[in-house]
Amino acid sequence: MKILVVEDDKRLAALIKRGLEENAFVVDLCHDGEEGLYLAETSPYDAAVLDVMMPKMDGFTMLSKLREQGNEVPVIMLTARGEVESRIKGLNSGADDYLAKPFDFAELVARLTAVIRRSKGQPASMLCIADLSLDLNAKSVARGGVEVSLSAKEYAILEYLAFNRNRVVSRTELSEHVYDMNFDLDSNIIDVYINRLRKKIDKGHGLPLIQTKRGEGYMIKEE
Repeated sequence: MKILVVEDDKRLAALIKRGLEENAFVVDLCHDGEEGLYLAETSPYDAAVLDVMMPKMDGFTMLSKLREQGNEVPVIMLTARGEVESRIKGLNSGADDYLAKPFDFAELVARLTAVIRRSKGQPASMLCIADLSLDLNAKSVARGGVEVSLSAKEYAILEYLAFNRNRVVSRTELSEHVYDMNFDLDSNIIDVYINRLRKKIDKGHGLPLIQTKRGEGYMIKEE
């Protein structure tokens, strides 16, 4: 899943980015509300993490502008510990959750996973398609009860296809969701990863789950 992080403390922002990437998230990072708003308006994100106090535009204003535009991306606000009024203002502005600084990183990952699940109509932590199962919390995969070892990028692509099961996902859409803003959309790396996933997920099973729609993209079809 692709996350937008807007945090003006560059050291903290870098730590958040690195930690999320280690947990199979894709992260775009910026340090002020104006750039954050621009990125949120021009790129698809599965969730956003916004600091409250930022230069050029604070987190509340950025969030309010997004909601006024009809942008429903799930948002977690980062607030200073004990600032109850900030939490209330954030929730009233359209935030889905908040986290007080300093926070435990595992809690941020858990809250992000939860708000993304809810936004995609997937309240449970296990996503099952035929005999394929994804543990959205542990970021693990099994087919027919046998665990499948995937790289972080392979998991990210499979997870996105699974969330969008029964719908064709174009290469461009996949690229925009599983790579950051610096990715070369002309690259054929998505095709390479799909081939790897087919070998790991479908090989040896009677029902191939990952399908190609020529000229359109890929899909996981839930029979």
